[in-house]
Amino acid sequence: MTENVVPLHKHTAEPSSVTTLTVVPDAPPARPAPLWVRSGRAVKTAVTHERTTATVRAVARHGLYTFNGGRIVARRTWDGRTGARYERMIRAAEAAGNLEAAEEWEERLQRFRAARHHRRMDLLHSPVDAAKGVAVGAGMSIGLLVALGIVLAISTEDVGHVITPLTATIDFIALLIRIVQIVWGPALTIGPFLALLALWSVGRKQQAAPPWALPANIRSGEGEPITPSIVVKALRDLGIPALKNAIKEMGDAGASMLGPITIAGCGVEVDVTLPSGVATNEVQNKRRKLAENLTRHEHEVFITIPTAARTVRLWIADSGALDEPIGPSPLVTDETITADYKKGKAPWGRNLRGDAAELSVYQRHLLITGRSNQGKTAALRSLALWLSLDRSVQFWIADLKGVGDWSMYDGIADVLIEGPSDEHVVQATEMVEDAVEEMNRRIEVRRTDPAATFPPLIVLVDEAQVAFMCPVKGDDGRPYGGAKATSRYFMAVRKIHNQGRAVDVLMWQGTQDPTDQNLPKLVREGAHTRASLVLGTEAQSRMALGDKAVDDGAAPHLLRQGLDKGTLVVASDGIEMPAGQSSITVRTHFIDDEPAAEIAERAKALRDGVTTLRVVDQAEERDALADVAAVIGDAPRLRTNEVLKRLHALAPKVYGDQWTNDRLKALLEEHGEEPKKSHGVMVVHRDHVLRALAHRDENGSASAAE
Repeated sequence: MTENVVPLHKHTAEPSSVTTLTVVPDAPPARPAPLWVRSGRAVKTAVTHERTTATVRAVARHGLYTFNGGRIVARRTWDGRTGARYERMIRAAEAAGNLEAAEEWEERLQRFRAARHHRRMDLLHSPVDAAKGVAVGAGMSIGLLVALGIVLAISTEDVGHVITPLTATIDFIALLIRIVQIVWGPALTIGPFLALLALWSVGRKQQAAPPWALPANIRSGEGEPITPSIVVKALRDLGIPALKNAIKEMGDAGASMLGPITIAGCGVEVDVTLPSGVATNEVQNKRRKLAENLTRHEHEVFITIPTAARTVRLWIADSGALDEPIGPSPLVTDETITADYKKGKAPWGRNLRGDAAELSVYQRHLLITGRSNQGKTAALRSLALWLSLDRSVQFWIADLKGVGDWSMYDGIADVLIEGPSDEHVVQATEMVEDAVEEMNRRIEVRRTDPAATFPPLIVLVDEAQVAFMCPVKGDDGRPYGGAKATSRYFMAVRKIHNQGRAVDVLMWQGTQDPTDQNLPKLVREGAHTRASLVLGTEAQSRMALGDKAVDDGAAPHLLRQGLDKGTLVVASDGIEMPAGQSSITVRTHFIDDEPAAEIAERAKALRDGVTTLRVVDQAEERDALADVAAVIGDAPRLRTNEVLKRLHALAPKVYGDQWTNDRLKALLEEHGEEPKKSHGVMVVHRDHVLRALAHRDENGSASAAE
């Protein structure tokens, strides 16, 4: 017991000064847990130990290998001796709706039964025939041995050699009997172990044990090769009752549904003919479950619909293969590469099989859509960069993002508009309308001279949703944006879609998150090549690619946001795709700004020199501090929010959304002043601004807003 000792009654000059002694006893020692509790903990520790669980799994696994191996051998023996195999195949063909195959297997079963009956009837006569054969064989053997002995006796002139061959044969038989007597005992002991070993070997090859008992690498299934049994099991466990019941009824456990499994790029491909009563869209809707049943991630399994009825085509990637980069574009690695608008194909990327995906742009309008920052501009620009290496192709470009993604086309494009404002939308609309006039001019020439040819003109609008959503109206009252017949941009695009390809005036557009408002139906359906990056919903996928492609398995809404950057689902007759498919998934090459500029320089070198009409988003230069003083006017002070509002009204292009309270504060602090609080609200004082102006003028400095 530990005590903190202080004087109990310490008398001092002041009688009230008294302290007390506090005694704190030690905590009692903890009582040991009961024996049964300690024993239970020890048992739990031993049972849950990693080595213990591994040992239990190993014992169970090898024991079940032997047991189930015996079942497999027994079933094989039964199949070999009876018509069970034929009956299973008949049931499988009937379940698959293949009556012709069912009739063929029934004929084989009848032939098997007839041959078996014939063998059984032969057994009625076989004992007599066997006895006769043994008697005749024994007599002939003895006669032959005696004849051989006579020849030996004549040769040696010794009558006793007549029975020598017969005696030698009897001695040999006796030796064999002795050997059998010696070996029989050990054979009876070792034989069962050898039989069990054979059964264990059969079970191990078939992995005939429950999943929990299998080794860790097999239990995880990571990187597990795709086999027919794995595919059938994955389909059986999809949760589609009709499919599960049909597979159970099939004697071959569903193997007849599968075509050959072939290597296809970084994965495998297999066609599955579904049994009657199971629709292809039922399997498509279970894509995630199917992928997990195949020990793959959802993005590693693609389901498409080939031309054959009741058939789905599965492409299953090797684990992790789709996360590996596809390598640089040939435009970057091969400086000698050229382009041919009419006969060539752009090296766009690689398909899921790892083969080069090349796109023909000849007389094809193009639409690329997808979520923001997923590689839309890069995919569109890589096509344009390739085509720019054909010196005959003209470009009119409007970049309604205006951050410099297309700046390298200064000197290649005849028109280059860069900027997101309404004014830039007006200029982009006028550019498309000029293209309509050029198209009409070419059509008139073609009418008088059918053999006339024209240089290809690519009218490219990136971030086209900005144009469709623009609310500005022209002097005639017609809106520049919108999706009605009065919309200038919409109608100009429609006219090019209707007639432009005949005279090589083509419309290329890139847009974000398609809706009926920012990408009208008539515009998106006018594109011959439609491609989509990751989207949010199936409805958007249908807008981007059309109902036919989505019904056949195209699913950009199932791509991974951020992880599948640059992966496009393409619907076009300009790209090679497997027979029967209406879309293909392409992992596009990414060309960064520097190599893009180098390719553009090669394109400029091929041309005689192009003077680009360039319209960029250049802000008007203004004196921000003087504008602040002007908007305050005669007021002694003004709230900062009100100052910002008046600045925006004074010059909307200069004092846009980028002007905030922080920027206004930084402007005043730069000149030795700052907003102050008045009654809890931040305000700008007129005297402070005028003082800052005077101080600046004294120092001869000037400030301009960007």
